[in-house]
Amino acid sequence: MAPTASASAQPGSTFAASRPRTGISGLLVALAASASLVACSRPVPAPEPVRAVRSVVVAPGAASARQDFAAEIRARTESRLGFRVGGKLVERPAQLGDVVRKGQLLARLDPQDLRLIEEAAQAAVQGAQVNAGQAEADLKRFKGLFEQGFISAAELERRTTAVTAAVAQLDQAKAQAQAQGRQTVHGTLVADASGVITAVEAEPGAVLAAGAPVLRLAWNGPRDVVFSVPEDRVAALRSLLNQPGALAVQLWGDDKTRHRATLREIAAAADTATRTFLVKAALVEGPQTKTVILKTYASRVKGGGSMMANAFHARAKARGFVDVIHALM
Repeated sequence: MAPTASASAQPGSTFAASRPRTGISGLLVALAASASLVACSRPVPAPEPVRAVRSVVVAPGAASARQDFAAEIRARTESRLGFRVGGKLVERPAQLGDVVRKGQLLARLDPQDLRLIEEAAQAAVQGAQVNAGQAEADLKRFKGLFEQGFISAAELERRTTAVTAAVAQLDQAKAQAQAQGRQTVHGTLVADASGVITAVEAEPGAVLAAGAPVLRLAWNGPRDVVFSVPEDRVAALRSLLNQPGALAVQLWGDDKTRHRATLREIAAAADTATRTFLVKAALVEGPQTKTVILKTYASRVKGGGSMMANAFHARAKARGFVDVIHALM
């Protein structure tokens, strides 16, 4: 009986050993299914923290923008001086940056050629005087012959016409001599007004044609702030045209000192190279100096609180003017 009982227990022991293996497989299947479900589901967002809220009342206000331009101070009247006659430049006492007075000698041409032409004109006058005198003497003699009946009336008229022509030639020679005398005077270049020499365009030894520029003279008097603006600023500036004190001019190194200026001119067409418009503003007060040497200026343009523009310029005297441009675009 014992062997039978052991035989029956062996299958039972075999069955009991197989039960735990089936449970582990089911656990693995359940874990895999739960992992797939977790991978497919979205993560739960964290709750937002409670924040404080600040309310702002929207109201109309004034906005402002600022743009800087390069500028310079110029004389309102600036002349390019030259000789009315041609010749060789032999002397130029005026130098760049010199302050000159009205009537002061600035340059001189070689007077020898002009003097010879004047002498030739005077000789022509003397010749015309001799011809006129001879014609008048002939007319007196022919009048006596006419009274005696030796010549006809037609011949007398021809002699009278010859005298009239000789007198006209004399007048012409005198006028030419007078004009040539003035040409000799024009061989010296003098200042038309008091001011400062801002440019030299000819050196001694050069042969100049009539009207060729030699010097540039900035007249004493009103000064203008001159600067260029892009096309998109022209409309805003036109609203300030001819408004007294619409612009403020300040010194380069002094932001506290400002001088008033009036916008007086805006170019009608843009510059062909830069495509900007030239703007001129008259200084109402402040640096109304007689010269523009060693002066530094800035110009600030305000447009109804919505547009401001600065124009800065530095000009130094060192046998020429050096422009220092400071622009914040």
